[in-house]
Amino acid sequence: MEIDRAGLAAFLRRRRELLQPEDVGLPRGPRRRTSGLRREEVAELCHMSTDYYARLERQRGPQPSESMIASIAQGLHLSLDERDHLFRLGGHAPPARGTGAVGEHISPGLLRILDRLDDTPAEVVTELGETLRQTPLGVALTGDTTRYTGPARSIGYRWFTDPVTRGLYAPEDHAFLSRMFASGLREVTALRGPGSRAAHYAELLLARSDEFRALWDRQEVGVRPDHVKRFSHPEVGALELNCQTLLDPDQSHRLLVYTAVPGSESHDRLRLLAVIGPQARALR
Repeated sequence: MEIDRAGLAAFLRRRRELLQPEDVGLPRGPRRRTSGLRREEVAELCHMSTDYYARLERQRGPQPSESMIASIAQGLHLSLDERDHLFRLGGHAPPARGTGAVGEHISPGLLRILDRLDDTPAEVVTELGETLRQTPLGVALTGDTTRYTGPARSIGYRWFTDPVTRGLYAPEDHAFLSRMFASGLREVTALRGPGSRAAHYAELLLARSDEFRALWDRQEVGVRPDHVKRFSHPEVGALELNCQTLLDPDQSHRLLVYTAVPGSESHDRLRLLAVIGPQARALR
């Protein structure tokens, strides 16, 4: 496929003009004259330089890669249909839909909700527990879990291969969480099939973890997470947080929102974490 520079530029400009700062979690500011987002704001959302993005709108520069198109689609809060259109304009075939291996484009609806949760720990995860986006307080709670690459992106994989992962959770819950992660991976593997990323993760864990092999042999399914999650945070101590889940069935994404009972000790500690969050993140 060839890039449609004129079509790509026109589509990007129109989508940028239609978005307002509050739509993407940005402050409007007192002297705003632009009808929609500024180019530099879009560039920041898309994790690229303002110059690179501006050249695309001016029909210049090299053909953007698939990963760059995916970043632009996410930054502009495009729907799946709009994302696919953007890929075609950029000269690429759109990613396949409906499989755990490629379903990483967060829907605009989930993003709008997440953008409004700055004072709450929240994250969007895939069906394999790979974190796609976190709120600032979510990073303060669990660390930046979007930084991982490869199989380590999955918390279930890290649980059996990286002891540091377990340190954030109450020790008395470790045995249950091990069963839950093994059970969940078995279900996703059956759902997605032998050639899926889930099946690959299972093969890797069977080769690396005695504990995982023992749990896998138990053939357990349906071990569901508790609504209350108990954390052992290095800065604020023990936290008991209710976890509410919003499911996007089209992409098999989950928005996880963590809250504490008002007036509880965990509520006070969560408020403290909101204050010391920047320092806590700097230590990780």
